[in-house]
Amino acid sequence: MPAECAYDYAIVRLVPRVERGETINVGVILSCPERDYLAARIELDVPRLQALDAGFDVETARAHLEAIPRICRGGPEAGALGELPARARFHWLVAPRSTVIQVSPVHTGRTDDPDAALERLVETLVRVPPAKG
Repeated sequence: MPAECAYDYAIVRLVPRVERGETINVGVILSCPERDYLAARIELDVPRLQALDAGFDVETARAHLEAIPRICRGGPEAGALGELPARARFHWLVAPRSTVIQVSPVHTGRTDDPDAALERLVETLVRVPPAKG
């Protein structure tokens, strides 16, 4: 069994109308430097988004959100950012912005399986819980 490693993560949020400050959690970025691990999972819930702003340009937002996992993977398909070390890409991705795509402050945790930690965070922080009853 692999030893535990410390990880950092941030929630990716969509803010369809910045002036209103309403957000939807749409993904998680997770970095575990000890394992040279950087990944993001994005899940855009279009009906939730349209409940906040029916006229929002979903396809443009989707295109920008799809860049996040690509930057995490690195390499030529991520452009100039893809050439940076994983930790530098993480810091670039979580830098504060005032656009419609924002990230939360960075939080920490420990895991022996970064993939499972990322899935658990997406389940907990992004997906809508099933209705009770």
